[in-house]
Amino acid sequence: MTTFGLDGISRRSRAVSRSISAENFTGAKSGGGRATEGTGAVAASRLGPGWKISPSIDIAAGETAVLADIDGPGTIRHLWCTTDPHRAWRGTLLRMYWEGEETPAVEVPLGDFFCNGWNTFSQVSSVPVAANPNGGFNAYWPMPFRRKARITLENLTAEKVTLYYQVDYELDEVGDDASYFHAQWRRSHPVPFGEVHTLLDGVTGAGSYVGTYMAWGVNSPGWWGEGARRCSA
Repeated sequence: MTTFGLDGISRRSRAVSRSISAENFTGAKSGGGRATEGTGAVAASRLGPGWKISPSIDIAAGETAVLADIDGPGTIRHLWCTTDPHRAWRGTLLRMYWEGEETPAVEVPLGDFFCNGWNTFSQVSSVPVAANPNGGFNAYWPMPFRRKARITLENLTAEKVTLYYQVDYELDEVGDDASYFHAQWRRSHPVPFGEVHTLLDGVTGAGSYVGTYMAWGVNSPGWWGEGARRCSA
């Protein structure tokens, strides 16, 4: 049975909830709020452990940080993060790998993954994605995995990036009919006049296409980017 929103909240579950953050890199039970060093150590120096000593991580220019490395089976339920929009939203690359694969199933700039392109904030209020005022990004796509899940963020900029983040997940059996989450990013800069910008190709097998987010800049005089939407089944 497929459930949406709060439909399944009344159903009993054997799943064990866990959370990974800059305070608890492994998601260990009771592992949060125990950091003794981190990006907030100076501000919390008189408060001690439990007072956001490690609220975030610093990713050096050109470096890749591992945000989560989880043994399954389980399902990622929620991703949250916030960082400087002026560089990091298009200047960092979010990747997700399932089952130890070397090729990422998700490879998207951070801002675009949360429907915010151009390094400019746009509020998004939806069931799967919420971009909140002041740049709080949330994604609620269910992301099941059977053996392994790995999430990384690469800093492509020439400066340090500071990232606040959290990965909420459940450890439980994954059904045989569960599909893996995929997302990819494409850019035509610009789209040559009269040519096509491809959204999706090369996909085989069964699954559900959940949609496309586009950040569109208009370069043609006399046209404002409006157009008819066509759907086919």
